[in-house]
Amino acid sequence: MGRLLFDAWMRSSFRFNGFFSAALFLGSLVPVFSQQVTASAHGVQAVDQGMTMQVTALREDVLRVRIWRGGTKPEDASWAVLPKARTSAVDVSATASGFHTQKLRVEIGAGLKLTVSDLDGHVLQEDASPIAWRGDGFRLYKKRAMDEHFFGLGDKPGPLDRGGQAFTMWNTDNFGWQESTDPIYKSIPFFIDFREGRAFGVLFDNTWRSFFDFGREDEHAYSFGAPNGPIDYYLMYGPEPKEVVSTYAWLTGPTPLPPLWALGFQQSRYSYYPEAEFMAIASRLRADKIPSDALYLDIDYQKNNIPFTVDPEKFPKFPEMVKELAKDKFHLVVITDLHIAKQAGVGYKPYDTGVAGDHFVKNPDGSTFVGPVWPGPSVFPDFTRAQTRKWWGTLYKEFASEGVAGFWNDMNEPAVFETPTKTMPDNIQHRIDEPGFVKRTTSHLEIHNVFGMENSRGTYEGLLALEPNVRPFVLTRASYAGGQRYASTWTGDNSSTWNHLRQTVPQIVNLGLSGFSMTGADVGGFAGSPSPELLTKWIEYAAFQPIDRDHAAKGTRAHEVWADGPEQEAIRKRYIEERYKLMPYLYTAAEETSRDGIPIMRPLFLEFPHATSDGHPMDLDTGGGEFLFGGRMLVAANPSPEEVNPYEVHLPPGTWFDYWTGERFERATKGQRLDLEQRDKLTQDKPLMITPKLDTLPVYVRGGSILPIAPLTQSTEEAPNGPLTLRIYLSSDASEPCAGEVYSDDGKSFAYRKGQFARVRFTCKIRPDGSMAVDAAQQEGSYTPWWKTYRIEVYGWTPKDRKVEVEGKVLELTQSGVAWAVEVGAERNGVSVALR
Repeated sequence: MGRLLFDAWMRSSFRFNGFFSAALFLGSLVPVFSQQVTASAHGVQAVDQGMTMQVTALREDVLRVRIWRGGTKPEDASWAVLPKARTSAVDVSATASGFHTQKLRVEIGAGLKLTVSDLDGHVLQEDASPIAWRGDGFRLYKKRAMDEHFFGLGDKPGPLDRGGQAFTMWNTDNFGWQESTDPIYKSIPFFIDFREGRAFGVLFDNTWRSFFDFGREDEHAYSFGAPNGPIDYYLMYGPEPKEVVSTYAWLTGPTPLPPLWALGFQQSRYSYYPEAEFMAIASRLRADKIPSDALYLDIDYQKNNIPFTVDPEKFPKFPEMVKELAKDKFHLVVITDLHIAKQAGVGYKPYDTGVAGDHFVKNPDGSTFVGPVWPGPSVFPDFTRAQTRKWWGTLYKEFASEGVAGFWNDMNEPAVFETPTKTMPDNIQHRIDEPGFVKRTTSHLEIHNVFGMENSRGTYEGLLALEPNVRPFVLTRASYAGGQRYASTWTGDNSSTWNHLRQTVPQIVNLGLSGFSMTGADVGGFAGSPSPELLTKWIEYAAFQPIDRDHAAKGTRAHEVWADGPEQEAIRKRYIEERYKLMPYLYTAAEETSRDGIPIMRPLFLEFPHATSDGHPMDLDTGGGEFLFGGRMLVAANPSPEEVNPYEVHLPPGTWFDYWTGERFERATKGQRLDLEQRDKLTQDKPLMITPKLDTLPVYVRGGSILPIAPLTQSTEEAPNGPLTLRIYLSSDASEPCAGEVYSDDGKSFAYRKGQFARVRFTCKIRPDGSMAVDAAQQEGSYTPWWKTYRIEVYGWTPKDRKVEVEGKVLELTQSGVAWAVEVGAERNGVSVALR
């Protein structure tokens, strides 16, 4: 039945036989038309014609909505939402048709139509019609305004804004995907609704194949639904978008603090072998002084592509090789696909112990499902069983003991060859045996979208069991909401095209908004061979993205930094070096996301939600090329990177500095949509036009920022030698705070949880006499960082006397380009510096 016909039928079917009460007391029943509404201390429950809606306030700004038919309440369990968050509750104030919290108002109308507003009367979400049912399937329709924008859903290809598009959640191995391809590898059913500067988040916690339509079917409505499973969704109010992102992290967990080396440059290929060739790659990286931290081995290191094996002919001295790499400060990451080769009677431990423990998924008749993948006939662990995940984790014991540092869980959609669906048949059986869930058997249709996440969970938890004080590094291709708790990710098998380079920005940004802060895209493109210019530009982009991994498919030309000669190598190397200089800033951003969920790579509207006069996200004005690296740096990539014509950079309101030259730019303090003639009248808002150059990626720093920058190293294992530079970029607005911070720890263990970290916060201000005060606060934490001195560099300020007063001493300010600089001691109890 079409939605419009369904709406008409529903309207004609309602028989209003009740009335609205002026007041509703806790525990009482009040008829609302044909409905019965029951208030409780924490929400409301309404029943209408055999259907029940329950709305619970988990926090003042978070609602949980559950809807079911019949008298039996569905199982209350979730793979995505943390138990503590899911069972939270706050007291509410009942109304005649719902309730309100200190931030939100909930009303349930005829047909269980839900409306959520803020206390100022702004409607945040309103049902467009009653729920549409089709057998066990359902669809929820919400009213959509024409100025409404949608972000999230993970790494779905296409523009940053999901408005006007429709998507399917079904993890799919989709080699060679394009901008219009859907679905691909992940299913993250979370999005942010942004309108007039207000943000509202929605998590639809249903693991079945689900659907989202943001105005493609009907421009006046958006919808989501599934063919089966629960109607269970969470609503998160900002109104600031950062608050929504942090709330989503509260619900599903933040990205944990990664090992420091995972933020370094990573070199990979399908595949490096034999051992001599692989070690030659490591030697060349060090010989050419290309800073790097990780090397990857794809499936060809294995014997006949069998997971958890090593080919003794290709890698005859594997343990010794791992140790040699570690001596040269390289971390080895190996692939461990989840399919286990069906190799009985040959001493293949993963298969033998898996059979003994009954750990593999079943056919409907109870036999073990067998499907072809890289090693041939394979079986698949049933990761919905806690005991199976625990067994899976033990398979890493030998690799971990040999010093392998990280593990790559690929093919975990799960991918199965020679099937029309590219995955397991729908009727494959999974045995859920998990704390918090009812012990039961269900079909692959329910488990498919969480299979990859539970695979990476088994790896992560297994590594913790083997080495409890070492932060695991797991890289997964497939996942679900909450999967960021267990693994980093990347955008899958992209292609060596300019369009796929352009796609990296919206994909990684939307992944960050969807909880996955540690993300990247295969640098250079996986499928195909990039031109020298494309590879160079891609390496420049990736220097400012969370994960920087150069990866290529079998049969493609060389992707290494030195490919294409010394001129290209020099450009590429310079950007990788800049990433390492910015490592204190990057690691500080990673530590932030581990606490509050704010992603490392961000859209502009996350930091500047009110930059435009009509409240639209200013990212829509940039063509999709601009993003924030942390909260203080803006990368203004060409929205069409293959074009050679000048393009306009859109800087948010305030003061900005060119990161490379120190040139200052001012933008109006209140964003406006102005045509070129209007902007020409405002000197400060003249268009900033950039002529693309191969060796230049425009990067800007926000006025009022203090960036921590380190001396160059060749690896994160190497302690920087020299001062920690504090680059101070002053805002022309004296009322804007000038601040920054740096975070450090041992980069490996969980000792930081016991206070063994160092956090120093920095502030600065201009005094009435024109002098400047710079303060480094007393260090938080007991860890001793590598720096002993600070080099203070000030941009956007001119001294009068060129003098510095610190601890009773007078020093000289020196000019360094357009900055003024001085070096002072870094005291754990803090230091105050006066510049005049």
